[in-house]
Amino acid sequence: MARLLYIESSPRKARSKSIEVSNAFLDAYKAANPDDEIVILDLWNMTLPEFDGYTIDAKYQVLHGQGFDDDQAKAWEAVVACCDAFKSADKYVISLPMWNFGVPYKLKHYIDVIAQPGQTFSFDPESGYSGLVTGRPAVVIYARGGSYGGEGSGMDHQKPYVEQMLGFFGFTDIQSVVIEPTLAAPQDVASTVLAAVEKSRSIAAKF
Repeated sequence: MARLLYIESSPRKARSKSIEVSNAFLDAYKAANPDDEIVILDLWNMTLPEFDGYTIDAKYQVLHGQGFDDDQAKAWEAVVACCDAFKSADKYVISLPMWNFGVPYKLKHYIDVIAQPGQTFSFDPESGYSGLVTGRPAVVIYARGGSYGGEGSGMDHQKPYVEQMLGFFGFTDIQSVVIEPTLAAPQDVASTVLAAVEKSRSIAAKF
């Protein structure tokens, strides 16, 4: 039995296109893998650790191979708990809208918390950085109001950022479903969403 972690980062819920397509993915996945466990992480329904001074200090203590004081140890314990929950999965699905050409701040906060030395990456002075979350597939479902192919690609700080961070963590098997433009005419949006749903179901059946 595998564990799939679904990370949801839109607050719009029933009105969210990224969630709508992700729900279609999860339904198809359940049908194909009835014995697997699906864990849903709604970033709008959880309290993430603050990445404050104690946490930053603790991170540098780890990077320099040094110990913690009491405040740093408490801060790092909360971070490690988030990292452990993330790393406990065998497969990953992430859904997100585009906000201001990038990602929602809740998702950015989550990534900042789990991007930690000894947890999701390691560093060696000679070989550099190495991802520690390896051999696991991920599907990312993006929604954005405009179209960001061709000339608009330079304004897309959503998909490249997510792919860069997943790659930094060690992911090499990353599939994408892009829903755009969601601000087009209603009939066009409906057909765009339908195509994304069909693509997500096709990926889910083999995921």
